[in-house]
Amino acid sequence: MADAMRGRVKWFDPMKGFGFVVADEGGPDILLHANVLRNFGQSSVADGAEIEILVQNTTRGMQAVEVLSIVPPVEEEGAPLEDLATMSAEDLEALPLEPARVKWFDKGKGFGFANVFGRSEDIFVHVEILRRSGLADLQPGEAVGLKVVDGRRGLMAIQVSAWERAIRERE
Repeated sequence: MADAMRGRVKWFDPMKGFGFVVADEGGPDILLHANVLRNFGQSSVADGAEIEILVQNTTRGMQAVEVLSIVPPVEEEGAPLEDLATMSAEDLEALPLEPARVKWFDKGKGFGFANVFGRSEDIFVHVEILRRSGLADLQPGEAVGLKVVDGRRGLMAIQVSAWERAIRERE
């Protein structure tokens, strides 16, 4: 039988295919496998994100068997990204979530590009926007939902959602 737990993502590495969660109530680290995360509709999750999971105790220790919810990590105090500084929360919320596909993303460089379906323009995706959206990494060809603004250097994503999750939230 699985028990519901809340906690924070300690770390998650999409290349290794797993990471760990620290439960709010303490105890041993909880294994979070990439397949469990994918069943929720995401390929990665940001370190420090709040997460609610169903957990089972196995012979290998505590393991997440289902993700129930993810809340992006709390933003640190400091200057917002320049292109977002002049937009209100209401303006950002009103933007449509558009279907897109990742061209490439390099976590080490801190950015990548995606294209909205049916349009050829590249959309800049910054790692900080990814983190604020609760994600840690993107894979080439991955389907995502983007909220896009025309920034001072061109089109840029201001929110990124796993496409499966974006579809569920629209229903």
